[in-house]
Amino acid sequence: MKFRVDRDVLADAVTWTARSLPTRPPVPVLAGVRIEADSTGTIQLSSFDYEVSARSEIPADVSEPGVVLVSGRLLAEISRALPAKPVDVVLDGTKVTVTCGASRFTLLTMPVDDYPALPVMPDVAGTVDGDDLAHAVAQVTVAASRDDTLPLLTGVRMEIEGEKITLLATDRYRLALRQLTWTPSSPDLSTTALVRARTLSDAAKSLGSSSSVNIALSTGQGIDMIGFEANGRHTTSLLVDGDYPPVRRLFPDETPIHAVVLTQSLADAAKRVSLVAERNTPIRLSFTEGQVVLDAGQGDDAQASEALEATLVGEDISVAFNPQFLLDGLGALNTPFVRLSFTHPNKPVEFTGQDSLEGDDLQEYRYLLVPIRFAS
Repeated sequence: MKFRVDRDVLADAVTWTARSLPTRPPVPVLAGVRIEADSTGTIQLSSFDYEVSARSEIPADVSEPGVVLVSGRLLAEISRALPAKPVDVVLDGTKVTVTCGASRFTLLTMPVDDYPALPVMPDVAGTVDGDDLAHAVAQVTVAASRDDTLPLLTGVRMEIEGEKITLLATDRYRLALRQLTWTPSSPDLSTTALVRARTLSDAAKSLGSSSSVNIALSTGQGIDMIGFEANGRHTTSLLVDGDYPPVRRLFPDETPIHAVVLTQSLADAAKRVSLVAERNTPIRLSFTEGQVVLDAGQGDDAQASEALEATLVGEDISVAFNPQFLLDGLGALNTPFVRLSFTHPNKPVEFTGQDSLEGDDLQEYRYLLVPIRFAS
């Protein structure tokens, strides 16, 4: 195998392909990136850990076609460090030589025959705008659990009904819902999938700059794989098994009390006030007509408070939140104003965005946060 490729193109492709390689692979070959040089002038880089696969195709000047398997992380580090000159890659026996200008590296190869066959990309179910997907996934994954002992909650539930996709995630303390439109391959498509939040977030970030992203789903007795494809890059992932809890019903039907505050002002004040909050202690928000007062700390400890303008509809109310969960929700909103809708001081509070102080809230993104009980 022998080929020449642009340094930036190689570094970008190797970094993307190697991004999901396992830190402690169950077998050594899974730490590798498979490189296949085709006589048509295409290089295909692949990685696979039996759950997530990645494949990237780039143009190159191929002198001798061939296949090789080398350490993915090492190749990524080397390719990023090379000077801005063309890169020559040559297979010589059991070693691969990477030459770029005056730089020369030799890498040991791994047995290609021991590498597992990559999964076939499922049928394309539809296309979605890359920016829309990246934005929606970022808004929802903040609420997904990081606790691997609860695998169901580390996933994002994807509900597809025709031209609408709904993403849902929860870690039991907060719940995020985001709706977006896409172009399905079949107008009456109706299905669900539970995708690992980390995998979904990674795919959305890395493909989000594309004008459109193909979403592929495999169906049989049930969906078992999802794939994303854009600009010569393909990634697949096995879905999470199990029944996701019926979280939609947690959103309240009616909220007799709501308050509207400038989103950024509330986030900035929460950051300042939370500086005195001990770990795992809440900050309290007390809403009265015309203002909200944030405070944290008590007794002989450091204390802080700050008042902001707020519009309140309904009776006065006070709630307490985990500071980081509050900031996550406010950070996910991309609207000038946030509406906090209440049913009771100890019941979950719904966060939605508003474009102006008056008017209706926007329902495409909803963040539900469980308050922390505090002593009166």
